[in-house]
Amino acid sequence: MEKHKKQLLSRIRQQLGQKLLSMDESAQNETMITIEKNDLPAVCRFLCKEKEARLFTMVGNDERDVSGSFALYYVFSFDRLHHFITVKTRIDELDPTFPSVAVELPAANWYEREVKDLLGLRPQGHPDPRPLVLHGDWPEELHPLRKEFPAGLHVPRVQSRETFMQYEGEDVTEVPVGPIHAGIIEPGHFRFGVVGDTILHLDARLFYTHRGLEKASEGMPLRKALYLAERICGVCALSHAVSFAQAVEAAGQVQIPLRARYLRTLFLELERLYNHIGDVGNVCAGFGFAVGVSQGARLKEELLQLNERIVGHRYLRGIIDLGGTRIDLTPKDCVDIRLTLQRVEAEFQELVEILLSHEIAIDRMAATGVLTLEQANDLEVVGVAARASGRNIDVRRDQPYAAYRHVAFDVPTLQEGDVLARVRVRIAEVFQSFSIIRQVLDKLPAGAVITPIPELLPYQSSMGWTESPRGETVHWLMIGPNQSVYRYRVRSATYNNWPAVPLAVKGNLVPDFPLINKSFELCYACCDR
Repeated sequence: MEKHKKQLLSRIRQQLGQKLLSMDESAQNETMITIEKNDLPAVCRFLCKEKEARLFTMVGNDERDVSGSFALYYVFSFDRLHHFITVKTRIDELDPTFPSVAVELPAANWYEREVKDLLGLRPQGHPDPRPLVLHGDWPEELHPLRKEFPAGLHVPRVQSRETFMQYEGEDVTEVPVGPIHAGIIEPGHFRFGVVGDTILHLDARLFYTHRGLEKASEGMPLRKALYLAERICGVCALSHAVSFAQAVEAAGQVQIPLRARYLRTLFLELERLYNHIGDVGNVCAGFGFAVGVSQGARLKEELLQLNERIVGHRYLRGIIDLGGTRIDLTPKDCVDIRLTLQRVEAEFQELVEILLSHEIAIDRMAATGVLTLEQANDLEVVGVAARASGRNIDVRRDQPYAAYRHVAFDVPTLQEGDVLARVRVRIAEVFQSFSIIRQVLDKLPAGAVITPIPELLPYQSSMGWTESPRGETVHWLMIGPNQSVYRYRVRSATYNNWPAVPLAVKGNLVPDFPLINKSFELCYACCDR
């Protein structure tokens, strides 16, 4: 693999030639290349189309007090090589524009719109220049991620510039749903264009309760920022905490103790279990299958109670520390985990057999809400939604972390891309998680669970990532002075997957929207960070 990585970097150096201003290979699993901003489309196209990389995350940063300019970082993953290439370009304050890559790389659409909203860096030639995060009633000249913007500033709202798809013809009806919903749900506005009860088009509007966590983290001590990270999302708290901790550990080139790596793996799989089993039950609500709803909720509750017994928190908060874990498991805890999972697995198997043998359930899920492989690739869809559409990615295997190198597991992948495929992938992953946890318990080594974090050099960047229950979550971090945060960027799985929902619902019936939406099981809070 090291040989192939060197060959790749050599070809990139040769083929990009004078476009490369610099090429830094000092990091273990990341190479950073710096280019002029006008070369962005060509270089990004080269890495994605010719070298088969995928866009992992994109970060905008106000570095004017460090280097005199803004900066953009486009991070590409080469999964087969376990390596990243980051394309960096500087943006002058006097000309805060850059050429958009979103036409050729649709996955960059939201990233570039967010950079425009929060930093005032304008993507030229972007196919959809509407506001994304700040909506249309935010003053255009205020950009909250610029360093001079006060974190607590009260911003008066202006006349809204919000626009939605305009439909022509008397046969098309607009159906607005939300942002306030009848059920207990976070705010999201969905505006349908329908003919009869068939969906022609969907505008999905999110970011109604954006909390400004990335702004709030500026200057925050790293350990305090860890608490912030695990509060991004209630049900992916552990994934976010581990991602942030790994970003800090990468900056310090810290190898955490082997026992801590195994424990993190176990806890991450417990988080996946209660989410996936609960999600299988939630999907059943989309077609009124009450037995599935109640059994999914009951089994999820058993797992949440297990979490509380072994670590003291139902949603696994407060157990990750920088350099390892805050808690250890006792032999009694390990026995409790084995016995509880044995019982839950048997009962979940019964639920699966009932669900997948139910004719009406299969009829409602099959061929409903299809997301094609081409669409999933274009939007860089991740997690269950990606694997159900034939996109064989999983960072536990492709960019391994914690103890995933030391356990055996499959990555279930289907081709149909419909609701049923997404449910089947979740079910298969549940049984993989049972297996991973048993392997961890069988192999759990003795030893310490924490190691010190050394003094970190300021203004270096690093990343941490996990395969959360919804897909890969990426935390990009630039260290500030005195062990603080200079810039913190969170790219959740939900952020990648929301743009796919309007594509999946097109051509389906309006009553199928709740079912399709539940099958993606996306989170609003992970966008409103």
